[in-house]
Amino acid sequence: MPDPGTLEERAATPAHGGSGTRSAVSAVALVVIAVVALCIGSGVGRSSPPTLAARAASLESKIKCPSCEDVSVAQSEASTAIEARQQIRAMLARGESDSQIEQSFVARYGPSILLVPPASGLGALVWFIPLVAVVLALGALGVLFWRRQRALTRLRAGPS
Repeated sequence: MPDPGTLEERAATPAHGGSGTRSAVSAVALVVIAVVALCIGSGVGRSSPPTLAARAASLESKIKCPSCEDVSVAQSEASTAIEARQQIRAMLARGESDSQIEQSFVARYGPSILLVPPASGLGALVWFIPLVAVVLALGALGVLFWRRQRALTRLRAGPS
């Protein structure tokens, strides 16, 4: 018969010394801290609209310099880039939206004025073709490995 004092001592102490509860609390605390850090870092809760200067900087980085090759208006010091920056700021001061300003530049210089091609129409092909190429390449590798594995299995099985 077991000693009753031993049973009482066992009943008074947790099965794992309380480590299961502590690890669960630690995991929950870690998740809460991670979520809070991500929310703070992502700017959740910031409702102030961007300033005119921030909008101008964003637009200037999206529009190519008309006289340079593959350089944004923000990066170029060419006279046409300076004029474009002034035009962007004037349009923003008049209250035009970012898309209206972009469309104004596209109407004047053509779609190649934008550093990032549009994700619609023919511009969508620029985004879609590399994705299709990657999927086809992965599919071809999968078929290659599958055939190779099947050939090895047949060789190991020997002639039938």
